[in-house]
Amino acid sequence: MTIMAAASREGKTLRDVVFAAGAAAREAAAQYGADKVVNATVGCYAGDDEKLACLPVVEQLYRSLPMSDFITYAPPLGLEGYRQAVIDETFEGCRPDGYVDAVATSGGTGAIHIAIANYSEVGDAVLTTDWRWNIYDCLCQEIGRDLHTFSMMDDQGHFNTAAFSAAVSNILRRQDSLLLILNTPANNPTGFALSDAEWADVLEVCRLHEKNGKRISILVDIAYIAYAGEKDRVRSFMRQFAGLPEHIFTMFAFSMSKGYTMYGQRAGALVGLSSSKAVIEEFANLGKYSARTAWSNINRAAMTLLTKIRSDRDLMAQLELERMSFAKSLRRRADIFTYEADRCGLPYVPYKGGFFISIPTQQSAAVCQALEADLVFAGPLAQGVRLGVCSIPEIKMQGLAAIVKKALDRVEGRTDLLAAGK
Repeated sequence: MTIMAAASREGKTLRDVVFAAGAAAREAAAQYGADKVVNATVGCYAGDDEKLACLPVVEQLYRSLPMSDFITYAPPLGLEGYRQAVIDETFEGCRPDGYVDAVATSGGTGAIHIAIANYSEVGDAVLTTDWRWNIYDCLCQEIGRDLHTFSMMDDQGHFNTAAFSAAVSNILRRQDSLLLILNTPANNPTGFALSDAEWADVLEVCRLHEKNGKRISILVDIAYIAYAGEKDRVRSFMRQFAGLPEHIFTMFAFSMSKGYTMYGQRAGALVGLSSSKAVIEEFANLGKYSARTAWSNINRAAMTLLTKIRSDRDLMAQLELERMSFAKSLRRRADIFTYEADRCGLPYVPYKGGFFISIPTQQSAAVCQALEADLVFAGPLAQGVRLGVCSIPEIKMQGLAAIVKKALDRVEGRTDLLAAGK
């Protein structure tokens, strides 16, 4: 029973198990020494010194901006130059034909929020994969939507087109429209990505239902795309969105948090693409309304920074070199882990790139608790255990797979014995 809050707010509590695990890791570091602790909970890039890292060109330019860029209001839609620069960065060399616009948002989270608010009905099901960022659930619940999931992978480790198709069909028997959220490439929490062929299957399913009078909106969460691989290669799937029917609408949730290492500045955008000019005009109007009523306007200095970098060839070249250095470090860390995991027989979700690797288990909380005995702190999720390779130095990555395998065997072996009544 609520005391003073509205009855509709009863039960609205946020229990973030990943942040709780992070707090436990910091306590252990203070007690035993940071060199003895593996903190795999952090979702930000850290160097091999385990300190949060900022791209040097970003830091240098941000510090040089005039105070007016920090204190002046920006328009609710965002600065015009920023919106165009975000569109360019979203698509790079793979921009599809069609009408495009962008709305500045409070980080990638804000982009997801206004997509849910404007492209699903109150009480509707919104669809995403079972391996997902758990805040999707809260974003839906907050405004009266119901998040449904389907199995992201089949038994061969590929995108589960059959499960996706069945889930779409099931939902569209009960409602006339559907918002689909796909976090790819570099899925959080797994590093998984859909192939171009798998995207073709997704769009074929959408076309089938659109022909039957349904409206489908697709939100592609590209928060981690800057570290997913060569920029045009990881965006090649976007070309398939050209010429889609009017009632298949595509959006992209863009974030400056990872690609510009500006996690705390809360700058992002929602980019819309459609074959219909009317759909994009509606998108911009709704986005402006949602932005004005949620955060009014976002960080002007962050928008100015991105605009300046994207409009300067030398700054862009420097940014790409620095990102490449970070990306190579991520790949080396991931390669150490996956090589050792293969050697010791530790299962993991197929990793294609990004900040995280996940270990499938139905006993994630128990496995994370077992790992803490070895001073390894990880994020327990519904489908498994998440490891933030973005923040673990190479030296600590060595041997980590074997430690996780030992904890997994200890927990799952005990579970098997209990199931057998022993």
